Amino acid sequence: MRGERGSASLFAVACLAVLLLLGAALGVVAAIVHAHRSAQSAADLAALAAAGAVGSGDPCAAGARVAAANGAGLESCVVTGREVTVRVTVRGPRWLGQDRDLAAEARAGPG
Repeated sequence: MRGERGSASLFAVACLAVLLLLGAALGVVAAIVHAHRSAQSAADLAALAAAGAVGSGDPCAAGARVAAANGAGLESCVVTGREVTVRVTVRGPRWLGQDRDLAAEARAGPG
């Protein structure tokens, strides 16, 4: 009995370490999903703004303004007739080795 003193404490600390690691990993995944959703929203809105500016101004400048207002950077803007395709990037989370930015693409124009 005396040789087993403290063994439950060691097991509890190991379980807490595993739970902490799992929680951190889930936090990174949640942050990546959130950043991707933000990128997609910014891309959708930028494409709509750019398509609305076709014929009346600079579509890519309008898309860039809307992307910047939504926390994204306009990476590319292609105008084909009245249709616009944009690609935006947002800064991804910088946790646990994740160091990439997230990108999203959207297209808008008359159907």
